[in-house]
Amino acid sequence: MTKRLSRVFRFAEPIVHGSLIRQILVALVLGAALAFVWPTAAKDVGILGEIFVTALKGVAPVLVFVLVTSAIANSSMSTEMHIRPVIALYLASTFGAAMASVAVSFMFPTTITLTGAAQFSAAPGEISQVLTQLLLNVVDNPVHAIANANYIGILAWAVAVGMILRKSREETRIVLGDASSAVSSIVQIVIRFAPIGIFGLVSHTLATEGFQVMLEYAQLLLVLLGAMAFVALVLNPFIVWVATHDNPYPLTFMVLRESGVSAFFTRSSAANIPVNMDICRRLKLPESTYAISIPVGSTINMAGAAVTITVITLSAAHSLGIQVDMFSAIFLSVIASVCAAGTSGVPGGSLMLIPLACGLFGIDQDTAMQVVAVGFIISVLQDSTETGLNSSSDVLFTIAACYRADRIRAEQEAAKNNCGKN
Repeated sequence: MTKRLSRVFRFAEPIVHGSLIRQILVALVLGAALAFVWPTAAKDVGILGEIFVTALKGVAPVLVFVLVTSAIANSSMSTEMHIRPVIALYLASTFGAAMASVAVSFMFPTTITLTGAAQFSAAPGEISQVLTQLLLNVVDNPVHAIANANYIGILAWAVAVGMILRKSREETRIVLGDASSAVSSIVQIVIRFAPIGIFGLVSHTLATEGFQVMLEYAQLLLVLLGAMAFVALVLNPFIVWVATHDNPYPLTFMVLRESGVSAFFTRSSAANIPVNMDICRRLKLPESTYAISIPVGSTINMAGAAVTITVITLSAAHSLGIQVDMFSAIFLSVIASVCAAGTSGVPGGSLMLIPLACGLFGIDQDTAMQVVAVGFIISVLQDSTETGLNSSSDVLFTIAACYRADRIRAEQEAAKNNCGKN
């Protein structure tokens, strides 16, 4: 008996003491197995996933505020910050994703059955409403912003406080640095429980939702997931290659594995902020960069949302027999990009911005909300994949911008050395 237990422990040791990714993969398998064998128990263990996601959401706003404030307060003019290149990569990816979605929708036109109107909360009717909401979020009360995870407001206050504290006494800045380290340590502890949390999330999702509900809308779902896969595996790597002049796929697969998987199951970009920051910390990227770029990315880097808005809107147009010309499609891409960047400030996320895009083709509000209802039916996979794409690309482009800066610096030094020799 003792020998058998010893063998079991030896077998389990690589899993227990192995990498976090290996533990998460094991958790995925065990969660799916439990949902298949014992659905009732699988629903009950969902509390583990809920606790994990709540813990991440709870620590993320504090982490962002403290890290950004500390990074700016302790930075000097010579400190490495690559924020503008990161934002440029974010915008390129979001607009490129919208354009790619237009092409995919024309290649594989989909139609959906639209029946009785569904009842949802009011969706924004104009882009001005989205932009107004964004501005209101910027000037939000700081305590309210942290309590409600309003990252636009958190960033605005953190940047303002950090800029003012740059002229404070050294002791004050040291305290900020210590607070930043303390919160980061708490985050690392929370992340170590990721396998348990994902086990609960997978078990509960498979036991309660299943995949039967998505059979009716399989084609639409396939087009959506195909477009997102194209963005993740072709478009984003191409952008990274342009920035770094190096093979992008090792980096792409790494972030999809370490960030995309956790974001897929938590279905929250905000909850995945600590995970992305931990990846940047392990890669020894400048904290002054990722402390700002990761939270900014969670609010404006929305390639997945741009895909969702574009594909489902064009599907609605195809269903109603509306002919979409190329100019309208390009204009839709611009609108989808702007709206996607504002999804963090709109209740309901990307699906609730579909009526706004539908208005471009004269689709009435009731019909548009029926389309939103279809979006919610397939959201089990759509929303998870969208979040995984959005969040993983946050850390992907942050790493790419830092590597780009290293490449440019190396080229400049090589040029100086050549000039010295000549």
